[in-house]
Amino acid sequence: MNVKKSARLRRAKRTRSKINQLRMKRLCVYRTPRHIYAQIISEQGDRIIACASTVEKENRKNKTGNVEAASTVGKLIAKRSIEAGIDRVAFDRSGYAYHGRVKALAEAARESGLKF
Repeated sequence: MNVKKSARLRRAKRTRSKINQLRMKRLCVYRTPRHIYAQIISEQGDRIIACASTVEKENRKNKTGNVEAASTVGKLIAKRSIEAGIDRVAFDRSGYAYHGRVKALAEAARESGLKF
């Protein structure tokens, strides 16, 4: 495994252990150069409550690897989680810097009513 990926996974492990201590549902973000994915995961980590990504058919109409696509995924995950009865989560950025697409997703989710 390369150095960048192992460092990201180390940061993600630290964040996830803290979220586990808090016993909160978490909004987990994963990104690739082409797509971005978001999931609401239960406290135990055994169940996915809501999910959204740029791979979904309605989100593939435009570009999928940019800030606008990330903000639409953020709005969609917030809408789906509120429909599922969840309005408060912990933000798990998976070791990525809070910058660019990750930041756009988080801000769009906050604007749509998700609290973290």
